[in-house]
Amino acid sequence: MEPPNLYPVKLYVYDLSKGLARRLSPIMLGKQLEGIWHTSIVVHKDEFFFGSGGISSCPPGGTLLGPPDSVVDVGSTEVTEEIFLEYLSSLGESLFRGEAYNLFEHNCNTFSNEVAQFLTGRKIPSYITDLPSEVLSTLEYFMP
Repeated sequence: MEPPNLYPVKLYVYDLSKGLARRLSPIMLGKQLEGIWHTSIVVHKDEFFFGSGGISSCPPGGTLLGPPDSVVDVGSTEVTEEIFLEYLSSLGESLFRGEAYNLFEHNCNTFSNEVAQFLTGRKIPSYITDLPSEVLSTLEYFMP
């Protein structure tokens, strides 16, 4: 029996603050944040991401954000491009429609985490997925 084809799965990580979060968060939030993270999944020679317009794709590093600040190796998958695109189409019609986007609760990182788990069975790093709740809990502390 021939071994299955394995396709690499990468997480592209972008700091939307371009380093400002690291410098200003202690002053503004009373807590150190390393960045304001946007993520995408790279598999089958394309970069896939989610925003208020729904699910989109481009060549790796081809977003308006330019090259990623870091790349995380999520693992590899046996999921073919055809099956993956069917899966994305299904997500785009249900959980990840553009109008479902919410900056703190249902965002690009939620999408990347969902897709990473589908492809590899692994979650993306918690420092990314925990960021919204960290920010919100800090803001609640400052609010009357």
